[in-house]
Amino acid sequence: MVVLRRRRTQVTNPRSMADDSDSELDTVCEECSSGKQPAKLLLCDKCDKGFHLFCLRPILVSVPKGSWFCPSCSKHQKPKAFPLVQTKLIDFFRIKRSSSDISCSPDKMGKKRKRTSLVMSKKKRKLLPYNPTVDPQRRLEQMASLATALRASNTEFSNKLTYVHSKALRSANKAVLEKGVMQVLSKQDAETLALCKSMMDRGECPPLMVVFDPYEGFTVEADRCIKDLTIITEYVGDVDYLSNREDSYDGDSMMTLLHATDPSQCLVICPDRRSNIARFISGINNHTPEGRKKQNLKCVRFNINGEARVLLVANRDISKGERLYYDYNGYEHEYPTEHFV
Repeated sequence: MVVLRRRRTQVTNPRSMADDSDSELDTVCEECSSGKQPAKLLLCDKCDKGFHLFCLRPILVSVPKGSWFCPSCSKHQKPKAFPLVQTKLIDFFRIKRSSSDISCSPDKMGKKRKRTSLVMSKKKRKLLPYNPTVDPQRRLEQMASLATALRASNTEFSNKLTYVHSKALRSANKAVLEKGVMQVLSKQDAETLALCKSMMDRGECPPLMVVFDPYEGFTVEADRCIKDLTIITEYVGDVDYLSNREDSYDGDSMMTLLHATDPSQCLVICPDRRSNIARFISGINNHTPEGRKKQNLKCVRFNINGEARVLLVANRDISKGERLYYDYNGYEHEYPTEHFV
């Protein structure tokens, strides 16, 4: 498997202290009282007080786009919960109803898998579909938690890669351009992924809750036990050329989609306008043993019908109530995680 990281755009905002102008040399962080690392000192657009990105709660990984207000000036309000109303959730997630889809359930697929020989299962481990929560009321609560996070971040729900004419077209996403070899998703695993997609389309979401943590911001918890190798979700958003995003701060959580030999062909996924629950899954702190122990997901790129796709897959059994984490630095080791909780 080829693992990867979430990219962070390298930018300087006029409201940061990166320029070290003479009139601002005495500005210090209100939290730690230090003026060190001025490139990571952020100024409030209302009171002009300074805060290190990593001293804020929740931590900011990059200078935000547009105006920014400190916790005191913004009153640090908890995001307003999305209404727990079935019709509103159906509209928000554009849920479809299809009797033909209902016949294909994880249980039936599991029964088919039991016929596979033991030798085959040892030779190559298969991906598993997630098991939705049985209680429909609890599923509504799970979906409402995701809707709350998406609405608070001004993000439209999408469960697939989006190709916009002004960015990268679908024809640019060719897995054969990958530098090295990208693993091809097997036919059976592709069917498992399609089952997960169809379940989400009809409102049977993964058993996950998005919660707001004062230290980590929006983060994701397992709402039931999840088995190793279960598909959690696909990482989705707008597909763009990396070269178009290197000097932009439209998004702080870009994901590598295609790492091509030719830099002009490298693609990234940008979840700042359209995305799903993957946007809110946290990264581990690579710099501490305790941080690395938290990892329970693996981010993997697959060649699916000739196109590059990114999946988040459980890399061990996950207990109910456990938060989901993966390594933002799969192999490029550039995402700054030293201040992650």
